[in-house]
Amino acid sequence: MTDPTIGSLRVNGATLHYEVRGQGGPLLLLIPGGAGGAASFDGIADDLATEYTVATYDPRGMSRSTLDDPEAEQSVAEHADDAFRMVELLSPDEPARVFGSSSGAIASLHLLTAHPERVERVVAHEPPVVEVLPDAPEHRAFIARVQATFQTEGLMPAIAVFSAGLKKDGETLEPQAETKLPPRAAARVEQTMANLPYFVGRIVPSFMSYAPDIHRLQALSNRLVLACGHDSRGELPYRPAAFLADRLCTELLHFPGGHTGLTTHPDEFGELLRKAFRA
Repeated sequence: MTDPTIGSLRVNGATLHYEVRGQGGPLLLLIPGGAGGAASFDGIADDLATEYTVATYDPRGMSRSTLDDPEAEQSVAEHADDAFRMVELLSPDEPARVFGSSSGAIASLHLLTAHPERVERVVAHEPPVVEVLPDAPEHRAFIARVQATFQTEGLMPAIAVFSAGLKKDGETLEPQAETKLPPRAAARVEQTMANLPYFVGRIVPSFMSYAPDIHRLQALSNRLVLACGHDSRGELPYRPAAFLADRLCTELLHFPGGHTGLTTHPDEFGELLRKAFRA
């Protein structure tokens, strides 16, 4: 694994930690989702850097990207503006290619609608924009249950409620066997765990209440690739992407694995992502 070039960027209310690999190719900005940061893309970044200048970062409030006010409310628009500032810094003269996963995919949708002139193409993998769905009120109630559980019972019970709500109907969560991880992977897991309270308390309610501008996305649909995991059918994060692809009359691209296919199938995932930007 190649050591990236490390930098920091001051944005409104935060300082972002970012990493860059590769030289000379067009900018490919990778926006992580969930409680992950730049390290989420360790499995694919080096390979993509043979063709692109690959940049990723810790979203504000996550890992090494610090907030001026740790209690500040979060918004999709501000997170998307962070991505815009990153593009302005690293590719001032050319539009960027952008990949976002989960909550990062939500930020990428807003980036596209707010700054289309700075974006060549967006691949949005399972953005959980549940407000577009016909049964959106049920999902608002679900998010409210997660928040109530977090406030009254704590983090892990809230995570259990959240995880169960994302699964297929009737599917139960299987306990994961403990495995010995290499040091780098173990450190990544530790950092992700440290980000969970912020993710559950700030990111989940603000991002999953976000409603994208569907008419604006329709006008920009030639620059947008909506994607899901092969194994995600029936799960909540799959449905909004499939719904939007249908509304926008575009093909829904299927990546290997499920919602976390980037981690479970990095080689295949990276190769398909490369093809998506060439198409």
